[in-house]
Amino acid sequence: MAGYQVDADFDLCESNAVCMGIAPEVFEVRDDGFLYILQENPPEEIMSRVHEAVAACPKRALSVTPLPD
Repeated sequence: MAGYQVDADFDLCESNAVCMGIAPEVFEVRDDGFLYILQENPPEEIMSRVHEAVAACPKRALSVTPLPD
């Protein structure tokens, strides 16, 4: 399996940190008030929480795309 790519639409993102609360090893809102994606290609073992974080985003600013094989 090739894995997944995590992306954020920073025009939509409000940096409310809901995603960080669910998957802090992938998402981080820093003191500057901006969201950072710490792992654009997270390992399979945390993908269930990444998908949960994407689904929980109130602005629907996050997405996960399968990478081609």
